[in-house]
Amino acid sequence: MPRHRVQVRVIYADTDAMGIVYHTNYIRWFEIGRTELLRDMGLSHARMEGEPFLLPLTRVYCHYLVPARIDQLLTLETEIAYLKRASVKFHYEIWDEQREVKMVEGYSVHACTDRNGQIVKLPEFCVRQVLHHEPQLKGEKHGG
Repeated sequence: MPRHRVQVRVIYADTDAMGIVYHTNYIRWFEIGRTELLRDMGLSHARMEGEPFLLPLTRVYCHYLVPARIDQLLTLETEIAYLKRASVKFHYEIWDEQREVKMVEGYSVHACTDRNGQIVKLPEFCVRQVLHHEPQLKGEKHGG
């Protein structure tokens, strides 16, 4: 399944009073990983804006293993865990810069709906893009 790597720098606004990354920022970083993976497959948000379907979040899970701190460069790896008829699951791992310490792991599940919120089958062009995509572990960087 497709996989993507992106780096994120922890900025001051990402941390709490203890200098540790505030827990909800990991979920935001999951979205960065998901967005970049989809973009890498040719399924950018800009391209999908005109399409008659959406991928709303239905479930998110995050297991915190080691806290990240200010100015740390993190490596976020995202992959598609599965594609079903009307849903897709993304798996995430956040590592330290050298990829020696896994800091966070998690997943998100997204339903495929029409613009009225009704469950619909994933469009065939999306399924083709995912199944025929060559995984590339790129080293893109994102700030905060």
